[in-house]
Amino acid sequence: MFCRGNGHHLGRPSTHRQRPRNGRYALGFFETSSKSSGNTSNWYLGIWFNTVPKFTSAWVANRDKPIKNITSLELTIYQDGNLVILNRSTKSIIWSTQANIKRNSTTAMLLNNGNLVLKDSPNSSKVLWQSFDHPTDTFFPEAKLGWDKLAGLNRRIISWKNSINPATGLYSYELDHSGVDQLLIAPLSSSAPYWYSGVWNGKYFASVPEMAGNKIWRSEFVDIGHEKYYTYSLVQAKRITRHVIDISGQVKVFVWNERSQDWEMIFAQPRSSCDVYSICGPYTICNDNVLPNCNCMKGFTITSPGDWEVEDRTSGCSRNTLLDCISNKNTTHTTDNFYSVPCVGLPQNTPKVEAAKSANECAQLCLNNCSCTAYSFNNSGCSIWHNELLNVRQLQCSGSTNSNGQTLYLRLSAKDMQSLENNRKRIAIGVATGIGACALGLFGLSLLVIISRNKRKSSGRMLNDGCNGIIAFRYIDLHRATKQFTEKLGRGSFGSVFKGLINDSVSIAVKRLDGAYQGEKQFRAEVSSIGAVQHINLVKLVGFCCEGSRRLLVYEYMPNLSLDVHLFQNNSTMLNWTARYQIALGVARGLAYLHESCRDCIIHCDIKPENILLDASFLPKIADFGMAKLLGRDHSRVLTTVRGTAGYLAPEWITGVPITPKVDVYSYGMVLLEIISGRRNSCGPCTSDGNLDVYFPVHAAHKLLEGDVESLIDQKLDGNVNLDEAELVCKVACWCIQDEEVGRPTMGQVVQILEGLVDIRMPPIPRLLQAIGGSSHSM
Repeated sequence: MFCRGNGHHLGRPSTHRQRPRNGRYALGFFETSSKSSGNTSNWYLGIWFNTVPKFTSAWVANRDKPIKNITSLELTIYQDGNLVILNRSTKSIIWSTQANIKRNSTTAMLLNNGNLVLKDSPNSSKVLWQSFDHPTDTFFPEAKLGWDKLAGLNRRIISWKNSINPATGLYSYELDHSGVDQLLIAPLSSSAPYWYSGVWNGKYFASVPEMAGNKIWRSEFVDIGHEKYYTYSLVQAKRITRHVIDISGQVKVFVWNERSQDWEMIFAQPRSSCDVYSICGPYTICNDNVLPNCNCMKGFTITSPGDWEVEDRTSGCSRNTLLDCISNKNTTHTTDNFYSVPCVGLPQNTPKVEAAKSANECAQLCLNNCSCTAYSFNNSGCSIWHNELLNVRQLQCSGSTNSNGQTLYLRLSAKDMQSLENNRKRIAIGVATGIGACALGLFGLSLLVIISRNKRKSSGRMLNDGCNGIIAFRYIDLHRATKQFTEKLGRGSFGSVFKGLINDSVSIAVKRLDGAYQGEKQFRAEVSSIGAVQHINLVKLVGFCCEGSRRLLVYEYMPNLSLDVHLFQNNSTMLNWTARYQIALGVARGLAYLHESCRDCIIHCDIKPENILLDASFLPKIADFGMAKLLGRDHSRVLTTVRGTAGYLAPEWITGVPITPKVDVYSYGMVLLEIISGRRNSCGPCTSDGNLDVYFPVHAAHKLLEGDVESLIDQKLDGNVNLDEAELVCKVACWCIQDEEVGRPTMGQVVQILEGLVDIRMPPIPRLLQAIGGSSHSM
């Protein structure tokens, strides 16, 4: 608390701060420094998250007035009643709350919600000034985003300038002033927003579905005539959240993850940073699929490397060489030429449309105007851009994907065009030389192999095949490692699995594939693709064998075998509820990765307990995902052969409609029910005479509606269950096994639900299962 005459002399600011008792936030000075400026320090008065180990600023008082020397500063209530940062040596005010105060007996305090307030007195309810009315880049719970006509306030949050400079940045997140009840993000330099939240529908903003049903915060939109604003409050008081307008121009929402000890992003809007206006600056290409996603166009270099180091790329890139028409003032016989940039979204700054009948005519029109920097010629005609090119975006045009990508013809000087041509020739020569060297090496290797075979020498080596680090094993080595394939671990849809030992210490699992499989080249290509798919909840592919007609895959060995062993066999380790919940969550994360994070969407097609393996600490890992069908992101290819296991098959397999990732969601729901009950779904609850009464998934759906989840839980757990978690898992399971795939959640949504980030409604009883399984329950 700061009172008149009770100044805080901050000679050592890192040790002087104020925070409420057991407070989530702290008030004090923090330091930033920049290597590009000789490690000089700037100091700021701010509020930060006090209960997390990673320093994260939430509010900055003097964001545009950094302090270089803080040895003679104090934070105090000045004689006019305002809270100020005062230089005691010069008596000058560096920063002030600048409130219109009629008395000087004021008090400043930091509240538990992070609001720094100036009041008449400690016990007064009248607030003379508050930091919530002057936010920086963070939107606090209980704060307001909007305007107040009577108070003359426009509460909005503005991004930092860069990652180490809290000065006023480029982007503003605020309420739409046009009369539409929505939020928007716009560049401060322009009145044209590049993102809208969609209209408030009474519960959430239409274009932000992530707000619907989340369990972390509760949203509210208020319109009382003179004041209109959006606010939110935390549903779970212990949750630490961060709602910020990032330097990327995106609004991001984070939750503190205690396990990883870091901020976990829930969502960002716009979803892609390439949608942010001029995020990469002029003469750049933004690409969502690479990091960093901003890169200079050919013939250009970064304008300000120091800014790029601190994640501010808005200065963009500059020409390596001036255009001929500029340097020589030559417009009639210019030596400038055009470099083609294929498969891009054209610049967003408006072009001039010319009446050219051909691409050559369009190019000549551009060359005749010195301010012309690029052109494009397509079915819409000739488009010519003058001055800087903004928001050019790289698109994916491979295969049959329809990306609306077009070719931009970038104007370059003759010198830069020649440089690019020389680079192309050097690359071609390098490739040719490399191919020649590889051919010579392969010839020598082939010769050694022939000599080795002729001499009948077996050294027992394992060769690195170069397929993403996957090892190419010899069949004789795997035959020896598995003791002639005698220790069988199990049999799946594609072959038998055997335990093996390599280097006398490393356990492996060897899958011997049955039946006729593709040729060696195709097999090796698919092995390379599978090896590139790595996630903590996916079984790791160690190697393979491809000799003659033999096809084998080598995986890491899972000492706790598969999930079915622990759920259904009496002589196995009994999984407690915590282990079961973590297995359910881990499998969901693995499937979400396959569906949503791989280059190509991978549909497993056979999720069941036998394909969920457990490592030494019972961490779940999905097996056999490499046997699944790789589909493009548009899911345009259709699986025509029924795959999977009876009891886990989605209705789509039977009806013949195109298969999507939702078949895995259905199978996952069936597995969840077995995790809850500890028995096969086909072994439902029985009547007094021992006969099967009802198909268990239908029985579970009814019991869920009746509020009797407890009766579904595995009796071996002896009641040691978190019933809230059990009900949540049961709800997720019943949503996953809905008849129509559109009614099922995605695996990404399942992960968010199980992590407690999103709420879930009561699901309906699946009609198809009801018809198939029958029921003694009244409908």
